[in-house]
Amino acid sequence: MQVTADIRYIGVHDHDIDLFEGQYQVPRGISYNSYVILDDKVCVMDTTDRRKAEDYLKNLAEALGGRKPDYLVVSHVEPDHASSLQLFLDAYPETVIVGNAKTFQLLDNYFMLGSANKLTVKEGETLSLGRHTLKFLIAPMVHWPEVMLTWDECDRVLFSADAFGQFGAVDLAHEWEDDEARRYYFNIVGKYGPQVQTVLKKAAGLDIALIAPLHGPVLAGEAIAHAVEKYQTWSTYAVESEGVLVAWASLHGNTAAAAERLADILDQKGCPEIMTCDLARDDGSEALAQAFRYGKVVLAASTYNAGLMPYMDDFLRHLAAKNWQKRTVGLIENGSWAPMAGKVMREALGGMKEITVLEPAVTLKGAPKTSDLAALEALADRLMEK
Repeated sequence: MQVTADIRYIGVHDHDIDLFEGQYQVPRGISYNSYVILDDKVCVMDTTDRRKAEDYLKNLAEALGGRKPDYLVVSHVEPDHASSLQLFLDAYPETVIVGNAKTFQLLDNYFMLGSANKLTVKEGETLSLGRHTLKFLIAPMVHWPEVMLTWDECDRVLFSADAFGQFGAVDLAHEWEDDEARRYYFNIVGKYGPQVQTVLKKAAGLDIALIAPLHGPVLAGEAIAHAVEKYQTWSTYAVESEGVLVAWASLHGNTAAAAERLADILDQKGCPEIMTCDLARDDGSEALAQAFRYGKVVLAASTYNAGLMPYMDDFLRHLAAKNWQKRTVGLIENGSWAPMAGKVMREALGGMKEITVLEPAVTLKGAPKTSDLAALEALADRLMEK
C-alpha cells in the first residue's frame, strides 16, 4: 500500500492470534505495521512479530524492488514489532539498525544482536535519507522505556510507535474507531498519562499530514485532530462521556439482579448513557476502558470467603494498575450473613487518586427485596447529581 509517493506500507495482518499480549481479546485480529521509505537511502520503519515474519519479508522484498535497506529504525522493541529482527538481518545483513541507547539494551536482552551495525541516536537528532530527513523524538514509557517517535520532515509523517494505535487488523478497519482505540489505549498505555502528555506537547509543534502508528490505520486529515483530542482527554484522565458504568461480580445472580435494577432506575431517571458489564462473562479489557470513559461507576459485588468476589477483586487491581482516577463510585455489596464486599472495595479504592465514594453503600443480604428498592433509588439519585 502506498502511503505517500516515497513511503510504502509493508505491515501484516494477524487473524490467527487469540490473545494480544497474552491477555486481550482481539476478535478482529491485529496488524503489525511497518513502513519503508524509498529515497537515495532506503529506510525501513520497524519489523513485525516473528509469527508473521514470512509474510512481512515478502512484503518488504516486493516494496524494495531489488534494492537493499540502508537503515532499519526500531521504534519499539516489544516482540510484536521486533521479534523478526534477526530474520531481517539474515536477509539484509549490512543494514544499520537505528535506535537510542535503551533500544539496544533491550534488543540485547531479547535478541542478542552481537555484531550488527548500529547507529545510536538522541532526542532531536536527525538522519538524512536524501529528500527525506528523519528527526527522532524520544518517548519513554509510552509504553516502554526505549520508545521513540520519528518525524519525517519531507512528507510530514509522524511514525508514532504504539501511540495512536488500535486493536483490529487494518485489512478490516481502515479508519480510526473510538471503541477499539480506547480499549487499546487504556489497556496498553493507560498507566502513563503524564508521559503521553509529554509526547502530545512534542507533536503540537509539528505540522502533521499523516500519523503512521505500529497498530491500526494510518491517520490523515480530521482523523488526526480527532485522535489527538481523544488522547488529550484520555491522558489527563478526564471524563469522556456523561453516563454511568454499572459493573458486577455476582455469585448466584442476586447481585446482578440488583445491579440491573439500578440500571433500569437510572434509565427511567434520564441518565444520558448507561453501560452494564458482567465482569465474569464480558470482556474485562472493555470493562476497564468504559470505566475510564465515564465519570461515574457503580461496582456491585458479592462477598466471597469473607472477602470479595474474585472477578471484582481482579477488576479493581487492573484499575489500580492503569492509574484509574478522578471518578465517582457507587457501591452495592451482598452478603448472606456478613457482608464484607463493600469494606474490601472501599479499601481498594482508597489507594487510588481522587476517587469519591458515594455513601452509604447499598447492602443486600441474599436476594434483592422490595425493601431494598429505596436504597437503589437513593443511589440512583446521587449518581444523577451533577
